[in-house]
Amino acid sequence: MFNITKKSIQWGQETLTLETGRVARQADGSVIATLGETSVMANVTFAKAPKPGQDFFPLTVHYQERTYAAGKIPGGFFKREGRPSEKETLTSRLIDRPIRPLFVEGFKNEVLVVCTVLSHDLVNEPDIVAMIAASAALTISGVPFMGPIGAARVGFVDGDYVLNPDCDDMVKLRENPEQRLDLVVAGTADAVMMVESE
Repeated sequence: MFNITKKSIQWGQETLTLETGRVARQADGSVIATLGETSVMANVTFAKAPKPGQDFFPLTVHYQERTYAAGKIPGGFFKREGRPSEKETLTSRLIDRPIRPLFVEGFKNEVLVVCTVLSHDLVNEPDIVAMIAASAALTISGVPFMGPIGAARVGFVDGDYVLNPDCDDMVKLRENPEQRLDLVVAGTADAVMMVESE
């Protein structure tokens, strides 16, 4: 019935699982990435032909965190999800930056990448998981993408570098200016595509 493909690797202290073929089967590419109990679904659709007269590459990356993912209800007067938060906008840019240069030069078809946080265990940050899911979805979508990419966050905790520090470690890092390091690295097997640090 469904052609479900699932792959897992040990990554740091957790298991990273990529699964495709179960949901969003009308999209050109769809991957659910799970790290620990944090799951992100990335869907890719693209136009089969460019718009006439278009001289740029229209790539749109949309990252969204829903409150249900953490088991919460929006507070305040409005009980609905609002416009994207600053974190969602910055994470969308974080995903866009390493994947944009990997499209074949001259490709002008519209591409839409939507990453939705399905569950957040409040331990593993979903932004890195979303970046990996988006890369995997692009790779299987049929779009001319020279990926995939890998991504990781590096923190500095108690004098040691830590791969993918959990949410509590990141809070401690932000409170301690002497040990503050929030470094995100993304790249292919051949080259580093992005380094971002706070």
